[in-house]
Amino acid sequence: MSATTDDSTAPDPASAKTAERRALGVACGAHALHYVMLSIWQGEFGLGFAALGLMRTVFSGTLAGLQIPAGFVAERFGAATVLALGTALAGLGYIFAGLSSGVAGLVVALFIGGLGASTQHPLASSLIAHAFAGTRSLKALGTYNFAGDIGKMIFPAAAALMLIVLPWRQAVMILGALGAVAALAIFVAMPRFSDAQVSSRKDDHAQRTTGAVRPFAFPLLLSVGVIDSATRMAFLTFLPFVLTAKGASVQIVGLALTLVFVGGAMGKLVCAFIGARIGAVATVWLTETVTALSIVSLLPLSLGPALMLLPVVGIALNGTSSVLYGSVPDLVEPAWRQRAFSIFYTGTIGAGAVSPAIYGLLGDAIGIPAALTVIAAVVLVTLPITLVLRPALTARAS
Repeated sequence: MSATTDDSTAPDPASAKTAERRALGVACGAHALHYVMLSIWQGEFGLGFAALGLMRTVFSGTLAGLQIPAGFVAERFGAATVLALGTALAGLGYIFAGLSSGVAGLVVALFIGGLGASTQHPLASSLIAHAFAGTRSLKALGTYNFAGDIGKMIFPAAAALMLIVLPWRQAVMILGALGAVAALAIFVAMPRFSDAQVSSRKDDHAQRTTGAVRPFAFPLLLSVGVIDSATRMAFLTFLPFVLTAKGASVQIVGLALTLVFVGGAMGKLVCAFIGARIGAVATVWLTETVTALSIVSLLPLSLGPALMLLPVVGIALNGTSSVLYGSVPDLVEPAWRQRAFSIFYTGTIGAGAVSPAIYGLLGDAIGIPAALTVIAAVVLVTLPITLVLRPALTARAS
């Protein structure tokens, strides 16, 4: 149920290294490319916050909701074909946006883009899990997650530079053409792994045993991911209000969010390597404890010290996600990884999408400081769950 070819033998070490490099390059490239620039269209079409929120929901909802179907389609037609097609569709979304004359056309463009982007998370993650064995898989998945955050920074910056010399429609159509080129490169460069090759990896026996003997492990890991994602997005929703109450201007709030996002990008990479070193459970305990303590510590701090703390908050806040995604291959049989990643990303992204509304109601009822304290407490709920997961996550090491 994974991307396969007719190969029936395990690759030699040299070809395995080549496959690893190609897999990581394809996955990171796809992750960096699959983003949209809503800020461009907000100015050009005079969009209000409601319209902007609707368009973001169309893109994010399509991306999240179609990840599981994308995994099923890839099982039928192959991951390389589906990931390349998805990247081409993401590029087509840009082209369609460049041809649009109103909000309705942009909504269609974002739906097309979300349809294409839905292929990226599950297929690229399972590709890396097939290519890398053992703790190296966790490091590679952390690098992949880091590449996504870099894409969020570089891609809009590149678009902004193009807007200096080009009309916005031409700029986004160039980005769309880049997606088409990237799709071809993905299809050509993406390594194909047969079932025999995947099963030959030295850690797969432990993974098959874990999945068979401890079927509860993956749902528990998913529950940790859902809690982590929900609390992360709720915190980011409340953060501007907390800083404004401390006297922050709009520009300072923007700087603060940048500090969190930069710290988050670093956290996705650094915590994956820490997880490979000390284990997933210990790393989750570290990051979630620091997250909870940092959130509570922000409340009494004045603006200056609060800003200094924010990069640390970002590292811990986002670092957990890389460890959780990187643990999926440890708990799922190789043939089911694609489907497992689809479910995992759908659950975590979906939780992140609905949690601001739920916690927003709580904030209205009890106030933002109390709501943030609740968020910090909920983060700590993940700790006993990971203790239950410890036998499954350490099965391979033993």
